[in-house]
Amino acid sequence: QHYRLARDVEIAVVDGSRYFGNGYLLPSGPLREPRSRLNSVDFVIVNDGVIDDAYEMRMVSQACVPLLPQSHSDGDDALKSGIVHAVAGIGNPERFFRSLRLSGYTIIEHIFPDHHPFSKFDLDFGDDLSIIMTEKDAVKCMSIASNRMWYLPILAELDSRLLDGLRMKLQGIK
Repeated sequence: QHYRLARDVEIAVVDGSRYFGNGYLLPSGPLREPRSRLNSVDFVIVNDGVIDDAYEMRMVSQACVPLLPQSHSDGDDALKSGIVHAVAGIGNPERFFRSLRLSGYTIIEHIFPDHHPFSKFDLDFGDDLSIIMTEKDAVKCMSIASNRMWYLPILAELDSRLLDGLRMKLQGIK
C-alpha cells in the first residue's frame, strides 16, 4: 500500500464476511483503499466469500499450539475440557471467535484494538483458564508467555487458478 514502492504484481484481498462494509476508508469504515482500486490490481482475492472475477481463498484452522511448547505434551486436547479465554487484537475478531467455536471451544471473548501491544496485565483475567489467541497476537506475546497461552494457526487455501495466473505473470516479468 506504499504507492512509491515499485511493484511487479499487485494483489488485493477482500474480506468475504464484510466485503466493502459501509464503503468508507479507515477510520470511518473498513476499507484501506477505495473500492475502485480493485480495477488497477493484477489479482483480486476474496477471503471466505465470492466476488465476480475474483479468486477464492479459504482459511482453515489448525490445531492449537502452545506459546511455550516445552510446557505441554498432550496437544490441544487439554483445551477442549472447558471454557477458554479467546484473545484477538485483529481487524475482524469475529472470524477468529467463530473458528474457535466451530472447533468445539466454549469461549470468553476479549477484543483488543488491531495491532495492540499486549502486556501481561492485558491477559490477567483473574482465573486459571487457558488463553487462545491469534497467531499474529502470539508473536507479540512471546515475551510474556505462560503455559496457559496457546495460539490458533490458520492455513490459507488458495484457488489453484490464482497460482497458475501468478506464475504466468511472474514469467512475463523476466
